[in-house]
Amino acid sequence: MRITKVIEVLASSNTSFDEAVQNAIKDAGKSIQNIKAIYVKELKAKIGDGKVVSYGVIAKISFGVDTRP
Repeated sequence: MRITKVIEVLASSNTSFDEAVQNAIKDAGKSIQNIKAIYVKELKAKIGDGKVVSYGVIAKISFGVDTRP
């Protein structure tokens, strides 16, 4: 039987929200296999001297888990 598990992650980038999402997938993929989807729950940005200096996302990543013995 195959089930889907969901985890929540935080990721950031100095370049863009898109890169922050890619970083979330890349970093989660280091310890998780079978990533199927990502749902971006929240976008955040840090401001310094009137400019965006860091982009962040809070996202849910779903992946397949094999439950066979």
